[in-house]
Amino acid sequence: MTRYMILFPSPAMQVTEEELPAVSDAARAVVREAKAAGVLVFAGGQDESVAPVLVAGDGTVTEGTYPQTKEFSGGLTIIDVPTLDEAMGWAAKIAVACRCSQEVRPFVFDPDSY
Repeated sequence: MTRYMILFPSPAMQVTEEELPAVSDAARAVVREAKAAGVLVFAGGQDESVAPVLVAGDGTVTEGTYPQTKEFSGGLTIIDVPTLDEAMGWAAKIAVACRCSQEVRPFVFDPDSY
């Protein structure tokens, strides 16, 4: 099986404050479905009230994200499925729940990480 990362930036969600509870309920339903199917590794969103920091190899800490990156905030789901097609199927379910497109990326296997 391969682990896939499904993610989206917060600005992609074009929902009103009133719609957020329904979106949240729908997203949690997909997470429960993925858990029941045995494919969920992790799902969550970033705490956007805390600014990101970069930590360099020498220990230097800089507020913000990589200079070439505008920002990344939003949601992230990690699943473990046999094929990219299956990962895209789960991404489609998340896209419906979150009302925005999802990016899908496979992880490169690192035997020391499992």
